[in-house]
Amino acid sequence: MSVPSSFAVVGGGIVGSAIARALARSSDGATVTVLEKEPEPALHQTRRNSGVVHAGIYYTPGSAKARFSRRGVGLLRAYCEEKGLTYDECGKVIVALDETQRSRLDDLHKRAVANDVPGVRMLDADGLAELEPHVRGVAGLHSPTTAIVDFAAIAAALLADAADAGGTVRTGFEVTGFHQSNDEVRVTGASGETLAFDRVVVCAGLQSDRLARLAGDDPYPRIVPFRGEFALLRHDKRHLVNGLVYPVPDPRYPFLGVHLTKRVDGEVMVGPNAVLALAREGYRKRDIDPAELIRLARWSGFRRFAWANRRTAVQELYGSMSRRRFAAAARQYLPTLTADDLVPAPAGIRAQAMDADGTLVDDFRSSRCGNVLCIRNAPSPAATACLAIADDVVAELLGSD
Repeated sequence: MSVPSSFAVVGGGIVGSAIARALARSSDGATVTVLEKEPEPALHQTRRNSGVVHAGIYYTPGSAKARFSRRGVGLLRAYCEEKGLTYDECGKVIVALDETQRSRLDDLHKRAVANDVPGVRMLDADGLAELEPHVRGVAGLHSPTTAIVDFAAIAAALLADAADAGGTVRTGFEVTGFHQSNDEVRVTGASGETLAFDRVVVCAGLQSDRLARLAGDDPYPRIVPFRGEFALLRHDKRHLVNGLVYPVPDPRYPFLGVHLTKRVDGEVMVGPNAVLALAREGYRKRDIDPAELIRLARWSGFRRFAWANRRTAVQELYGSMSRRRFAAAARQYLPTLTADDLVPAPAGIRAQAMDADGTLVDDFRSSRCGNVLCIRNAPSPAATACLAIADDVVAELLGSD
Protein backbone atom coordinates (compact mmCIF):
# COMPACT_ATOMS: atom_id res chain seq x y z
CA MET A 1 0.00 0.00 0.00
CA SER A 2 1.38 3.41 -0.93
CA VAL A 3 2.19 6.08 1.62
CA PRO A 4 -0.78 8.49 1.85
CA SER A 5 -0.07 11.97 0.55
CA SER A 6 -3.41 13.72 1.03
CA PHE A 7 -5.69 13.84 4.03
CA ALA A 8 -9.09 15.33 4.77
CA VAL A 9 -10.29 16.08 8.28
CA VAL A 10 -14.07 16.44 8.39
CA GLY A 11 -14.97 18.74 11.27
CA GLY A 12 -13.15 21.84 12.48
CA GLY A 13 -13.75 21.54 16.20
CA ILE A 14 -10.87 21.26 18.63
CA VAL A 15 -10.30 17.55 18.02
CA GLY A 16 -10.37 17.97 14.24
CA SER A 17 -8.11 21.01 14.50
CA ALA A 18 -5.59 19.10 16.60
CA ILE A 19 -5.61 16.17 14.16
CA ALA A 20 -5.17 18.50 11.17
CA ARG A 21 -2.19 20.18 12.84
CA ALA A 22 -0.60 16.86 13.75
CA LEU A 23 -1.04 15.47 10.23
CA ALA A 24 0.28 18.63 8.58
CA ARG A 25 3.37 18.57 10.79
CA SER A 26 3.99 14.81 10.62
CA SER A 27 3.68 14.03 6.91
CA ASP A 28 6.45 15.22 4.64
CA GLY A 29 4.94 16.58 1.46
CA ALA A 30 1.41 15.56 2.40
CA THR A 31 -1.55 17.91 2.01
CA VAL A 32 -4.17 18.32 4.73
CA THR A 33 -7.60 19.85 4.17
CA VAL A 34 -10.13 20.58 6.91
CA LEU A 35 -13.72 20.40 5.69
CA GLU A 36 -16.05 22.39 7.95
CA LYS A 37 -19.74 22.80 7.20
CA GLU A 38 -20.16 26.03 9.20
CA PRO A 39 -19.03 29.53 8.13
CA GLU A 40 -16.19 29.24 10.64
CA PRO A 41 -14.69 26.39 12.68
CA ALA A 42 -15.38 25.47 16.31
CA LEU A 43 -18.92 26.84 16.57
CA HIS A 44 -20.46 23.86 18.35
CA GLN A 45 -19.15 21.82 21.30
CA THR A 46 -15.72 23.46 21.22
CA ARG A 47 -17.16 26.94 21.72
CA ARG A 48 -20.18 26.05 23.85
CA ASN A 49 -18.57 24.49 26.91
CA SER A 50 -17.27 25.49 30.31
CA GLY A 51 -13.59 25.52 29.30
CA VAL A 52 -12.38 23.08 31.96
CA VAL A 53 -9.13 21.15 31.51
CA HIS A 54 -9.92 17.93 33.37
CA ALA A 55 -7.12 16.48 35.47
CA GLY A 56 -8.31 12.85 35.20
CA ILE A 57 -10.08 12.27 38.52
CA TYR A 58 -13.25 10.56 37.34
CA TYR A 59 -12.01 8.04 34.81
CA THR A 60 -11.53 4.31 35.26
CA PRO A 61 -7.79 3.60 35.59
CA GLY A 62 -6.45 2.16 32.35
CA SER A 63 -9.33 3.48 30.25
CA ALA A 64 -8.76 5.58 27.15
CA LYS A 65 -10.24 8.55 29.00
CA ALA A 66 -7.72 8.18 31.81
CA ARG A 67 -4.75 7.71 29.50
CA PHE A 68 -5.66 10.46 27.05
CA SER A 69 -6.59 13.00 29.71
CA ARG A 70 -3.39 12.62 31.73
CA ARG A 71 -1.18 12.79 28.63
CA GLY A 72 -3.34 15.49 27.11
CA VAL A 73 -3.13 17.81 30.12
CA GLY A 74 0.65 18.06 29.86
CA LEU A 75 0.57 18.60 26.10
CA LEU A 76 -2.17 21.23 26.35
CA ARG A 77 -0.46 23.15 29.14
CA ALA A 78 2.81 23.24 27.17
CA TYR A 79 0.97 24.32 24.03
CA CYS A 80 -0.80 27.18 25.80
CA GLU A 81 2.50 28.34 27.27
CA GLU A 82 4.13 28.20 23.83
CA LYS A 83 1.33 30.23 22.21
CA GLY A 84 0.72 32.65 25.05
CA LEU A 85 -2.82 31.35 25.58
CA THR A 86 -4.49 31.51 28.99
CA TYR A 87 -4.05 28.40 31.13
CA ASP A 88 -5.38 29.12 34.62
CA GLU A 89 -4.90 26.38 37.24
CA CYS A 90 -7.70 27.70 39.42
CA GLY A 91 -8.32 24.28 40.98
CA LYS A 92 -11.46 22.29 41.63
CA VAL A 93 -13.26 20.95 44.68
CA ILE A 94 -15.70 18.05 44.43
CA VAL A 95 -18.13 18.53 47.28
CA ALA A 96 -19.85 15.82 49.33
CA LEU A 97 -23.16 16.91 50.87
CA ASP A 98 -23.68 13.90 53.14
CA GLU A 99 -22.03 10.73 54.39
CA THR A 100 -23.10 8.65 51.40
CA GLN A 101 -21.41 11.12 49.09
CA ARG A 102 -18.36 11.20 51.37
CA SER A 103 -17.93 7.47 50.75
CA ARG A 104 -18.12 8.03 46.98
CA LEU A 105 -15.60 10.84 47.38
CA ASP A 106 -13.16 8.39 48.99
CA ASP A 107 -13.54 6.16 45.93
CA LEU A 108 -12.88 9.13 43.64
CA HIS A 109 -9.75 9.95 45.61
CA LYS A 110 -8.44 6.41 45.10
CA ARG A 111 -9.21 6.62 41.40
CA ALA A 112 -7.43 9.99 41.10
CA VAL A 113 -4.33 8.59 42.83
CA ALA A 114 -4.38 5.55 40.53
CA ASN A 115 -4.49 7.94 37.55
CA ASP A 116 -1.49 9.91 38.89
CA VAL A 117 -3.48 13.14 39.23
CA PRO A 118 -1.04 15.50 40.99
CA GLY A 119 -1.77 17.10 44.34
CA VAL A 120 -5.23 15.66 45.01
CA ARG A 121 -6.20 15.65 48.66
CA MET A 122 -9.23 15.03 50.82
CA LEU A 123 -10.72 17.93 52.77
CA ASP A 124 -12.92 17.96 55.84
CA ALA A 125 -15.61 20.63 56.21
CA ASP A 126 -13.12 23.12 57.65
CA GLY A 127 -10.61 22.51 54.87
CA LEU A 128 -13.35 22.98 52.29
CA ALA A 129 -14.35 26.27 53.92
CA GLU A 130 -10.76 27.53 53.71
CA LEU A 131 -10.75 27.07 49.92
CA GLU A 132 -14.37 27.99 49.24
CA PRO A 133 -15.78 29.97 52.19
CA HIS A 134 -19.28 30.27 50.71
CA VAL A 135 -19.63 26.58 49.78
CA ARG A 136 -21.37 24.08 52.06
CA GLY A 137 -20.38 20.41 52.36
CA VAL A 138 -19.27 17.73 54.81
CA ALA A 139 -16.12 16.98 52.82
CA GLY A 140 -14.34 17.78 49.60
CA LEU A 141 -11.76 16.47 47.17
CA HIS A 142 -9.35 19.15 45.99
CA SER A 143 -7.61 19.00 42.61
CA PRO A 144 -5.26 22.01 42.55
CA THR A 145 -4.09 21.47 38.95
CA THR A 146 -7.53 21.43 37.31
CA ALA A 147 -7.45 24.40 34.94
CA ILE A 148 -9.60 26.59 32.72
CA VAL A 149 -8.86 27.71 29.15
CA ASP A 150 -10.56 29.09 26.07
CA PHE A 151 -10.93 26.02 23.84
CA ALA A 152 -12.15 28.03 20.86
CA ALA A 153 -8.97 30.14 20.99
CA ILE A 154 -6.87 26.99 21.22
CA ALA A 155 -8.67 25.49 18.21
CA ALA A 156 -7.97 28.65 16.22
CA ALA A 157 -4.27 28.43 17.11
CA LEU A 158 -4.16 24.76 16.11
CA LEU A 159 -5.69 25.53 12.72
CA ALA A 160 -3.24 28.39 12.25
CA ASP A 161 -0.40 25.93 12.88
CA ALA A 162 -1.91 23.53 10.35
CA ALA A 163 -2.10 26.34 7.80
CA ASP A 164 1.52 27.34 8.49
CA ALA A 165 2.49 23.74 7.71
CA GLY A 166 0.66 23.88 4.37
CA GLY A 167 -2.83 22.82 5.45
CA THR A 168 -6.08 24.30 4.12
CA VAL A 169 -9.39 25.02 5.83
CA ARG A 170 -12.53 24.89 3.70
CA THR A 171 -15.51 26.40 5.51
CA GLY A 172 -19.07 26.10 4.24
CA PHE A 173 -18.27 22.62 2.91
CA GLU A 174 -20.97 20.24 4.16
CA VAL A 175 -20.04 16.66 3.37
CA THR A 176 -22.91 14.69 1.83
CA GLY A 177 -21.17 11.57 0.55
CA PHE A 178 -18.07 9.37 0.37
CA HIS A 179 -17.03 7.04 -2.41
CA GLN A 180 -14.03 4.74 -2.00
CA SER A 181 -12.21 3.10 -4.91
CA ASN A 182 -8.65 2.38 -5.99
CA ASP A 183 -7.21 3.42 -2.61
CA GLU A 184 -8.87 6.83 -2.95
CA VAL A 185 -11.72 8.50 -1.08
CA ARG A 186 -13.87 10.94 -3.02
CA VAL A 187 -15.72 13.36 -0.75
CA THR A 188 -18.79 15.14 -2.08
CA GLY A 189 -20.12 18.39 -0.71
CA ALA A 190 -23.65 19.79 -0.62
CA SER A 191 -22.86 22.00 -3.64
CA GLY A 192 -21.96 18.92 -5.69
CA GLU A 193 -18.21 19.60 -5.57
CA THR A 194 -16.09 16.46 -5.19
CA LEU A 195 -12.59 16.28 -3.72
CA ALA A 196 -10.25 13.28 -3.70
CA PHE A 197 -8.03 12.20 -0.80
CA ASP A 198 -5.92 9.21 0.22
CA ARG A 199 -7.26 9.15 3.78
CA VAL A 200 -10.15 10.83 5.59
CA VAL A 201 -10.69 11.39 9.31
CA VAL A 202 -14.25 12.11 10.45
CA CYS A 203 -14.50 13.94 13.77
CA ALA A 204 -17.79 15.75 13.38
CA GLY A 205 -19.23 15.67 16.89
CA LEU A 206 -23.00 15.96 16.68
CA GLN A 207 -22.98 14.67 13.09
CA SER A 208 -20.40 11.92 13.57
CA ASP A 209 -22.78 8.95 13.27
CA ARG A 210 -24.45 10.33 10.15
CA LEU A 211 -21.13 10.84 8.40
CA ALA A 212 -19.87 7.45 9.53
CA ARG A 213 -22.90 5.82 7.92
CA LEU A 214 -22.27 7.77 4.72
CA ALA A 215 -18.78 6.26 4.72
CA GLY A 216 -20.25 2.77 4.98
CA ASP A 217 -19.64 2.30 8.69
CA ASP A 218 -21.94 0.66 11.24
CA PRO A 219 -25.01 2.73 12.24
CA TYR A 220 -24.17 2.34 15.95
CA PRO A 221 -23.31 4.00 18.17
CA ARG A 222 -25.80 6.74 17.32
CA ILE A 223 -25.62 10.29 18.58
CA VAL A 224 -28.40 11.47 20.87
CA PRO A 225 -28.22 15.24 21.49
CA PHE A 226 -28.69 16.53 25.02
CA ARG A 227 -28.98 20.27 25.59
CA GLY A 228 -27.04 21.60 28.55
CA GLU A 229 -28.51 24.85 29.80
CA PHE A 230 -26.33 27.33 31.68
CA ALA A 231 -26.72 30.49 33.70
CA LEU A 232 -24.12 33.02 34.80
CA LEU A 233 -23.67 34.50 38.24
CA ARG A 234 -24.40 38.21 38.36
CA HIS A 235 -21.18 40.21 38.41
CA ASP A 236 -21.63 41.20 42.04
CA LYS A 237 -21.93 37.51 43.01
CA ARG A 238 -18.79 36.19 41.31
CA HIS A 239 -16.90 36.36 44.61
CA LEU A 240 -19.01 33.47 45.92
CA VAL A 241 -16.67 30.93 44.27
CA ASN A 242 -12.89 30.98 43.92
CA GLY A 243 -12.49 28.11 41.46
CA LEU A 244 -14.57 25.17 40.27
CA VAL A 245 -17.21 23.60 42.50
CA TYR A 246 -18.45 20.18 41.37
CA PRO A 247 -20.88 17.60 42.75
CA VAL A 248 -20.00 14.03 43.58
CA PRO A 249 -21.18 11.91 40.61
CA ASP A 250 -24.16 9.66 41.30
CA PRO A 251 -23.53 6.29 39.62
CA ARG A 252 -27.28 5.82 39.10
CA TYR A 253 -27.46 8.76 36.69
CA PRO A 254 -25.67 9.29 33.37
CA PHE A 255 -24.99 13.03 33.78
CA LEU A 256 -22.95 14.91 36.35
CA GLY A 257 -25.43 17.58 37.45
CA VAL A 258 -25.30 21.32 38.03
CA HIS A 259 -21.96 22.77 39.12
CA LEU A 260 -20.21 26.15 39.30
CA THR A 261 -17.37 26.92 36.92
CA LYS A 262 -15.11 29.94 36.79
CA ARG A 263 -14.21 30.98 33.22
CA VAL A 264 -11.12 32.67 31.81
CA ASP A 265 -13.15 35.81 31.04
CA GLY A 266 -14.04 36.17 34.73
CA GLU A 267 -17.61 34.95 34.42
CA VAL A 268 -18.90 32.11 36.61
CA MET A 269 -21.10 29.55 34.91
CA VAL A 270 -23.83 27.63 36.72
CA GLY A 271 -24.99 24.39 35.15
CA PRO A 272 -25.49 22.53 33.01
CA ASN A 273 -28.62 20.50 33.32
CA ALA A 274 -29.23 17.82 30.69
CA VAL A 275 -32.45 17.72 28.68
CA LEU A 276 -33.08 15.94 25.41
CA ALA A 277 -32.50 18.40 22.56
CA LEU A 278 -35.28 18.35 19.99
CA ALA A 279 -32.79 18.82 17.15
CA ARG A 280 -29.13 17.88 16.61
CA GLU A 281 -28.10 21.49 16.93
CA GLY A 282 -31.13 22.63 18.90
CA TYR A 283 -29.58 25.21 21.18
CA ARG A 284 -32.91 26.94 21.70
CA LYS A 285 -35.95 25.25 23.22
CA ARG A 286 -37.96 26.09 20.13
CA ASP A 287 -35.51 24.34 17.77
CA ILE A 288 -37.32 21.18 16.67
CA ASP A 289 -36.46 18.56 14.06
CA PRO A 290 -39.56 16.33 13.70
CA ALA A 291 -37.72 13.74 11.61
CA GLU A 292 -35.05 13.34 14.30
CA LEU A 293 -37.69 12.93 17.01
CA ILE A 294 -39.51 10.30 14.99
CA ARG A 295 -36.27 8.36 14.53
CA LEU A 296 -35.63 8.44 18.27
CA ALA A 297 -39.19 7.38 19.09
CA ARG A 298 -38.92 4.39 16.76
CA TRP A 299 -35.62 3.23 18.23
CA SER A 300 -36.15 0.60 20.91
CA GLY A 301 -32.74 1.28 22.46
CA PHE A 302 -33.55 4.92 23.07
CA ARG A 303 -36.98 4.03 24.48
CA ARG A 304 -35.27 1.64 26.91
CA PHE A 305 -32.84 4.37 27.98
CA ALA A 306 -35.62 6.95 28.37
CA TRP A 307 -37.70 4.62 30.54
CA ALA A 308 -34.77 3.70 32.78
CA ASN A 309 -33.98 7.40 33.35
CA ARG A 310 -37.52 8.79 33.43
CA ARG A 311 -37.27 10.20 36.95
CA THR A 312 -34.05 12.04 36.20
CA ALA A 313 -35.57 13.32 32.95
CA VAL A 314 -38.53 14.81 34.82
CA GLN A 315 -36.25 16.51 37.35
CA GLU A 316 -34.06 17.95 34.59
CA LEU A 317 -37.13 19.17 32.72
CA TYR A 318 -38.41 20.97 35.81
CA GLY A 319 -35.04 22.69 36.15
CA SER A 320 -35.23 23.70 32.51
CA MET A 321 -38.66 25.27 32.92
CA SER A 322 -38.03 27.01 36.25
CA ARG A 323 -35.11 29.27 37.07
CA ARG A 324 -35.92 28.79 40.77
CA ARG A 325 -35.57 25.02 40.49
CA PHE A 326 -32.36 25.48 38.51
CA ALA A 327 -30.99 27.75 41.24
CA ALA A 328 -32.06 25.26 43.92
CA ALA A 329 -29.79 22.61 42.41
CA ALA A 330 -26.77 24.91 42.78
CA ARG A 331 -27.94 26.17 46.19
CA GLN A 332 -27.17 22.74 47.65
CA TYR A 333 -23.52 23.80 47.43
CA LEU A 334 -23.90 27.57 47.63
CA PRO A 335 -26.57 28.22 50.28
CA THR A 336 -26.86 31.99 49.72
CA LEU A 337 -27.62 31.66 46.01
CA THR A 338 -31.04 32.80 44.78
CA ALA A 339 -32.73 32.73 41.40
CA ASP A 340 -32.21 36.49 41.16
CA ASP A 341 -28.44 35.94 41.29
CA LEU A 342 -28.55 34.18 37.90
CA VAL A 343 -28.64 35.60 34.39
CA PRO A 344 -29.22 33.56 31.21
CA ALA A 345 -26.30 32.14 29.23
CA PRO A 346 -26.07 30.30 25.89
CA ALA A 347 -26.79 26.58 25.96
CA GLY A 348 -24.58 23.81 24.64
CA ILE A 349 -25.32 20.45 23.08
CA ARG A 350 -23.65 17.25 24.23
CA ALA A 351 -23.17 14.66 21.49
CA GLN A 352 -24.00 11.57 23.53
CA ALA A 353 -23.17 8.30 21.77
CA MET A 354 -25.55 5.42 22.44
CA ASP A 355 -25.27 1.78 21.44
CA ALA A 356 -28.08 -0.15 19.77
CA ASP A 357 -29.45 -1.43 23.09
CA GLY A 358 -29.68 2.06 24.60
CA THR A 359 -26.46 1.81 26.61
CA LEU A 360 -24.49 5.04 26.80
CA VAL A 361 -20.98 4.86 25.37
CA ASP A 362 -18.75 6.15 28.14
CA ASP A 363 -15.25 5.94 26.66
CA PHE A 364 -13.67 7.16 23.43
CA ARG A 365 -14.54 5.06 20.42
CA SER A 366 -13.36 5.08 16.82
CA SER A 367 -13.72 2.74 13.87
CA ARG A 368 -12.21 2.35 10.44
CA CYS A 369 -14.08 1.76 7.21
CA GLY A 370 -11.56 1.35 4.41
CA ASN A 371 -9.58 4.57 4.24
CA VAL A 372 -12.02 6.54 6.40
CA LEU A 373 -11.29 6.71 10.13
CA CYS A 374 -14.37 7.74 12.12
CA ILE A 375 -14.19 9.21 15.63
CA ARG A 376 -17.51 7.77 16.81
CA ASN A 377 -17.45 9.06 20.37
CA ALA A 378 -15.30 11.89 21.73
CA PRO A 379 -16.88 12.85 25.06
CA SER A 380 -15.37 14.97 27.79
CA PRO A 381 -12.39 15.06 28.32
CA ALA A 382 -11.87 15.15 24.52
CA ALA A 383 -11.03 18.86 24.50
CA THR A 384 -8.51 18.35 27.31
CA ALA A 385 -7.05 15.36 25.47
CA CYS A 386 -7.17 16.76 21.92
CA LEU A 387 -3.40 16.79 21.36
CA ALA A 388 -2.99 13.27 22.73
CA ILE A 389 -5.88 12.04 20.59
CA ALA A 390 -4.28 13.68 17.55
CA ASP A 391 -0.95 11.90 18.14
CA ASP A 392 -2.81 8.60 18.44
CA VAL A 393 -4.75 9.16 15.20
CA VAL A 394 -1.62 10.14 13.26
CA ALA A 395 0.21 7.04 14.54
CA GLU A 396 -2.67 4.87 13.34
CA LEU A 397 -2.95 6.53 9.94
CA LEU A 398 0.76 6.62 9.17
CA GLY A 399 1.83 3.52 11.05
CA SER A 400 -0.65 1.21 9.33
CA ASP A 401 0.41 2.06 5.75
